[in-house]
Amino acid sequence: MDKNKSALQENEGVLKPKTTHFLSAEKIKRNRAKQHTVEQFVSKILEGNITFLSRAITLVESTNVNHQKKANEILERCLPFANKSVRIGITGVPGVGKSTFIESFGKYLTSQHKKVAVLAVDPSSSVHKGSILGDKTRMEELVTDKNAFIRPSPSGTSLGGVAQKTRESIILCEAAGFDTIIIETVGVGQSETVVHSMVDFFLLLKLAGAGDELQGIKRGIIEMADAIVINKADGENEKNAKIAKVEFNRALHLYPIKESNWQPKVLTASALHNLGIEKIDNMIVDYITLTKENNYFDKKRNQQNKYWLLSTIEQQLKANFYNNPLIKNALTQEITALENGKTTPFNAAKRLLEL
Repeated sequence: MDKNKSALQENEGVLKPKTTHFLSAEKIKRNRAKQHTVEQFVSKILEGNITFLSRAITLVESTNVNHQKKANEILERCLPFANKSVRIGITGVPGVGKSTFIESFGKYLTSQHKKVAVLAVDPSSSVHKGSILGDKTRMEELVTDKNAFIRPSPSGTSLGGVAQKTRESIILCEAAGFDTIIIETVGVGQSETVVHSMVDFFLLLKLAGAGDELQGIKRGIIEMADAIVINKADGENEKNAKIAKVEFNRALHLYPIKESNWQPKVLTASALHNLGIEKIDNMIVDYITLTKENNYFDKKRNQQNKYWLLSTIEQQLKANFYNNPLIKNALTQEITALENGKTTPFNAAKRLLEL
């Protein structure tokens, strides 16, 4: 043996086989490049094909002009098959257990032979614009349920964290046969108004023993909510939840009865232990029955359609304004003048609007 030869040496390795067959790789590339027609999208969505539903929602959320045109055609074709679901908005402060509650509630609904679509809005970073989109990870059981569909979307720059295209996504999910649409928002705040404008039933999740009882007395929150559910009512927190329930009930009775003739309810629940979920479902059924009988259900949806008509006009006017080449150039000049102290924000805005 050569004494100068090191014991540390690298033997010639074994060539690893290609993990992907050449023909398979080419097939994947061809499928990706293949453009499906509007007719194919609509046909597959009406069949309940989740893959095509997801792709259609991606088109709806896209800012590409061609994608938007295609998405609008798909939406028009799907519209006659929509509006047959119950839309439920769920909001609450971060940490209240929204994802756990939605999974528990969703699993209960699917056990009742219902099809549930969850449109979860994930907060976008104001700095880097990215979103984690981790809602599917938190709903481990529901995501594997064949009668459930979970779609996380970034909030982007839309008001209060409600994805701008959520309403269009609702139409697609309804056309795909989902009879219960759940919209989870980032948290309480301005988003409540936007959520309320696209759902039939608005549910506010609260925590007991976290100083949250006084928050329930705020007029805006009370007027928005059709029900308050105090979550995590288990173990040592069960007593606090019962006390909070009494406080919230007192707050609710300070206000006149709603236009729907529905008196908002306060319930306790433990999503982690699946406690109180059936009562919540029964309460929502009672609400839908009442509002359909007194015609408030259809009236509210008509009001929502008007709201979204005006909202869409505002969004389009804003987009057209900022995408105008003349405005882009003038805006740069006005910002420079503003930074140099040669104009005021109000005068600059006035000149830009006059253009």
